[in-house]
Amino acid sequence: MSTTPPPPPPPLPAPSRLDGLRFAFGTLTVLPVRVTRWDRAAARGGMLGAPVAGLVVGGCAAGAGWAALLLGAGPLLAAVASVAVPAVLTRGLHLDGLADTADGLGSGRPAEDALRIMKQSDIGPFGVLTLVLVLLAQAAALAQLYGASWARGALAAVVAAVAGRLALTLAARAGVDAARPEGLGAAVAGVVPVRAASAAVAAVTAAAAAAGALIGPYDAVRTALAVVLALAGAELLLRRCVRRFGGVTGDVFGGLAETATTTALVALCLGG
Repeated sequence: MSTTPPPPPPPLPAPSRLDGLRFAFGTLTVLPVRVTRWDRAAARGGMLGAPVAGLVVGGCAAGAGWAALLLGAGPLLAAVASVAVPAVLTRGLHLDGLADTADGLGSGRPAEDALRIMKQSDIGPFGVLTLVLVLLAQAAALAQLYGASWARGALAAVVAAVAGRLALTLAARAGVDAARPEGLGAAVAGVVPVRAASAAVAAVTAAAAAAGALIGPYDAVRTALAVVLALAGAELLLRRCVRRFGGVTGDVFGGLAETATTTALVALCLGG
């Protein structure tokens, strides 16, 4: 007696831009956004929308710095406020990913053992040292920029946050594999077409230059260059992690975001 197999389920509708933004905000921030779809098509939209999440996080960071200055705080306290806000809005996950990536890279162990070290809940000496240096660099850079003017400090907070999330868009491009079969890294690895990632880079760089031009022509060039250098720094780390671990993980994505953010802030301080 033969049985007829049940018909296959109907295909899911193509994700909307809203699905992609929900994915971006739901995975990259702690804002109360419900992720309605968790498939590779939605992940593609989410990674392309990552700079938008960075714009919101950076805007909140700039607002905190401006409020601190308005209340009479000095540039250093305003910088600390601007550094603290992204950590809160990401539940510290990007910083934790940076520390875990540093521990994995610094362990000197084979790839499987390094990945196991990265999954442990504790932070090793490489992770602690990296966190201290990165947070000090971010606060010092923002303090210098807020000391120059509140507009330069606020612009830097926004641009750095956007550049940090743009690095995730680039890291999720086709051809970059996941190091593990599970986790956020596996969900987003290779989902963004190279052409779309390149278009996102061009759009964000142009927007950063336009924002810098509101302060002055030189700031337009410096701001655009900061985005380029941020992506270059993140790309160096990405290639190192792919060679070392065999691909990317969620921790690596966090490390890339913090690396790009810090590089952008330092670049914005250079040149006077």
